[in-house]
Order: sequence, then C-alpha cells, then structure tokens
Amino acid sequence: MADNNAINEQEMMQYIADKTKASKANIELVLKHEQAYINKAHENAKGKDVDIDGDDLSDYILSRKDVKLDELTVESILDAEMDYLMDKGHAGYVD
Repeated sequence: MADNNAINEQEMMQYIADKTKASKANIELVLKHEQAYINKAHENAKGKDVDIDGDDLSDYILSRKDVKLDELTVESILDAEMDYLMDKGHAGYVD
C-alpha cells in the first residue's frame, strides 16, 4: 500500500525541469546540496522547528565546489521545487 503523503520524486523532477529548463543532473545537484543544508539545520536545531532562509540556502548551494550554476538557475530550481511541494500539500511558507 503506497503512502499517499509520499513525494513522487520522478514527477517532481519533471515538474522542475519543465518549469526551469534545467538538466536533470543540475536539478539533482541542487536538491542534493539543499538536503544537506536542511539536514545540518535540523542537527543544529536539536529537535526544534527549523526556519530555512532562501537566500542563505542559495548562497550555500552556490558556494559548493561542484556547483557551476548561476544564482538565477539555482533559485529557479528551488522555487519550482517549492511550488511543486506546495501544490501537493507537502510544504508552505511561514510568515
């Protein structure tokens, strides 16, 4: 039985690619570094809610040695991912 709350990663990747025209490899690279940043934020929060600043996240991803993308591309990928997650009810913005 499938979890109805699970994220369909292939569908999300296609959604991001359609919106940004970025390659699958570039999308995977950005999302990999995003996940590492989020995991580290959770470790540092010690069980508390984590507030992720989009600008800090973009700066972190752009500072990785293997990322050769411009800031607009990175932000477009992150924005498209957030749009997908919000459309599916997995995420939202906090005021």
